[in-house]
Amino acid sequence: MAASPRRLIVAITGASGAVYGVRLLQVLGATPGIETHLIVSEAGVLNLHHELDMNRKQVEALAHRAYNLRDIGATLASGSFQSAGMIVAPCSMKTLASVALGLSDNLIARAADVVLKERRRLVLMVRETPFNLAHLRNMTAVTEMGGIVFPPLPGFYQRPQTIEEMVDHTTGRVLDLFDIAHDLTPRWDGLKPAN
Repeated sequence: MAASPRRLIVAITGASGAVYGVRLLQVLGATPGIETHLIVSEAGVLNLHHELDMNRKQVEALAHRAYNLRDIGATLASGSFQSAGMIVAPCSMKTLASVALGLSDNLIARAADVVLKERRRLVLMVRETPFNLAHLRNMTAVTEMGGIVFPPLPGFYQRPQTIEEMVDHTTGRVLDLFDIAHDLTPRWDGLKPAN
């Protein structure tokens, strides 16, 4: 009997950084044993077009299954939907606030609420700068609920040469949180002695 694939929910919202959601879908789609379930907000579609010249149909083709943001009755809205968790990449401050307050006002916020209540892993790649006090309080609330706030801040210790290398480094770090093997970026092997 074949093992069931690990399901991961990926959401793309209207914050800048649509490339993170797309790159996650590309890598997860090529990873055996992973099944992706995608939700894209209306503002997320606008950013996909503006930042990557992609439309809804193109990004939905990267996922195993896509859902309508307004479909509050979708399988993702129930704790009986078995998943390894959810990644919101990128996560707008509006979505962060909805999750922090438990609003469940659309399928992204409801799916995140379900992931939290079922004690599964939720990663929010929040994108805004600088943070105001409301942003910080919402991040604290989500963290206290068990979520992981993961601003996609590039690391420079690997000396990236391209934007793609920076995106892959961050994408790899997110995949590490779900114990998903990848070769997107070299592992840190310590500082080299100075000459």
